[in-house]
Amino acid sequence: MKRRQFVNATAKTGLALSFLGVMACKEQKRKTTEEIVADIEADAPLFFKLSLAQWSLHRALKSGAMDNLDFAAKAKNLGCEGLEYVNQFFADKAEDKAYLDQMNDRASSEGMENVLIMIDGEGQLADPDTKKRIQAIENHYKWVEAAKYLGCHAIRVNLAGGEEMEEASKAGADSLSKLSEFASQHDINILVENHGGFSSNGAWLGGVMKEVGLDNCGTLPDFGNFCIEHGPDYSCLKEYDRYKGVKEMLPYAKAVSAKSHDFDAEGNETHTDYLKMMKMVKDSGYTGFVGIEYEGNEASEEKGIELTRDLLIKVGKELG
Repeated sequence: MKRRQFVNATAKTGLALSFLGVMACKEQKRKTTEEIVADIEADAPLFFKLSLAQWSLHRALKSGAMDNLDFAAKAKNLGCEGLEYVNQFFADKAEDKAYLDQMNDRASSEGMENVLIMIDGEGQLADPDTKKRIQAIENHYKWVEAAKYLGCHAIRVNLAGGEEMEEASKAGADSLSKLSEFASQHDINILVENHGGFSSNGAWLGGVMKEVGLDNCGTLPDFGNFCIEHGPDYSCLKEYDRYKGVKEMLPYAKAVSAKSHDFDAEGNETHTDYLKMMKMVKDSGYTGFVGIEYEGNEASEEKGIELTRDLLIKVGKELG
């Protein structure tokens, strides 16, 4: 069902309370995706759509408390319209058409849209060793094909492995060019997320994008992944300015990840000014999905997702 169709359908339920009014009422049950989106549309349409990054539920998925096939229903119940999968939660299923059919069926039955697959563990695309890098490129082919089968528009890749900035830029651009050329045959975009190291340097990544220069190669700006130097215990020793980095990535953005960790009593994320970030997103002309990616520990995974969702809706309405 198309987004506008289910919004119009649920509008007929006669619910008159605004979204914020409903959230303020403690006795009101959790609203469905259709009800949340209908309320948004009835009040002031957002310039973006809400998707859920599967990593937000990684603890439940890794513990076995939740199965990958339950993701669509869970995301819908949490008020999202799009699904952003993580390959490690169905790592051996990329070429299993019967399993992918089940994923498609679950998404379709919930009225959800498969948006992208985030790829990890398939090799380093900026590796200085050419043989290893070529193998990494080929390892991603099956995920391009899986994304196409699922009706996604993209896969997210990591541009890691580089040891020297200039060398990593050349290797990364070559890998992205080869992978994007393959992906173009399947109408799939290849997106690079800022995910540590050189990739969290917005200027460097923007330079790689210019070097590649292909329409189906772009970025996935993440609000929080801007650590460019980690300590032995993986603590961040040096961080790139997140607002500068997102701004540098937005000209090439085909997806956006709203990373969150902690919230204050007013529901604001304490590490990122969401109003400032989302204004930059809007000013760039981006109107696609914004993925909720909660990684905090203070709130439960579901509560963290809800807090991030509500904050995005709040600032989205403020921006008009």
